[in-house]
Amino acid sequence: MPKKKVEETQEEVKELSEKDLEKKKKALLAKAKKLKEQLEKEAPKTEELKELVKVKKKSEMLVPLDEYVKAGIYLGTKVVTPTMRPFVYRRRADGLAIFNTDLIDEKLKEGIEYLSKFAPEDVILVCKREAGWRAAEKIGELTGIRVFTKKYPAGILTNTKLPDFFENELTIISDVWLDKNALHDTLKVHKKVLMICDTNNFPKGADQVIIGNNKSAKSLGLIFYLLARGYMKAKGMDTTKIPDLEWWTGEFLEQGKGAKRGV
Repeated sequence: MPKKKVEETQEEVKELSEKDLEKKKKALLAKAKKLKEQLEKEAPKTEELKELVKVKKKSEMLVPLDEYVKAGIYLGTKVVTPTMRPFVYRRRADGLAIFNTDLIDEKLKEGIEYLSKFAPEDVILVCKREAGWRAAEKIGELTGIRVFTKKYPAGILTNTKLPDFFENELTIISDVWLDKNALHDTLKVHKKVLMICDTNNFPKGADQVIIGNNKSAKSLGLIFYLLARGYMKAKGMDTTKIPDLEWWTGEFLEQGKGAKRGV
């Protein structure tokens, strides 16, 4: 076969090969496009997935999100210690730190689970802050946990010579700044500590931490309500005796005052 004819044949074969490749490429691209469209129809988009996760989280919260907001449990202080910084979501324009509500809920669940490991006679709750007295005393009434408000008798856990000396296994600290004597005694006898920590607290010595606003009556009321409810459920106690959340946060007291003023 003449050389020219051979070259022409090779060129034709080359053109056919390129056309075949182009045709196959177009077919694959069309197939890929169709598959992509099908997947997009069947699978939820990223934003939809995010929304589904949010809804799931909210539905699994100990209380609805708006209850956390109403109680102001997410409001920290202007001071944020290094150990509490991971729990802070942002700062407001006035410098006040804001807790992440998802983390608040998660730490409360962990706190309830931890508390439920102990018998009521082995637990004490210390709350020197007046804002928490009423709710703290209700926990004692409902669960049998020993509660110290107003003043904690120093040495009651450590000095065997004291007439009211007793041994415990767990101490709940409402605010380490105010309840430092109880924390000191507990650590001295090597017992466990469940601590409620605000952004300005150092959770040193705590075995388990609950995060949130530990300054206001509403916030402490919500925390103590959830602890009481969770503990009583875990121990098989009669939860019908637990007052409504409004009682714990003091909302009914505010309504009563408003009624007296004719509001």
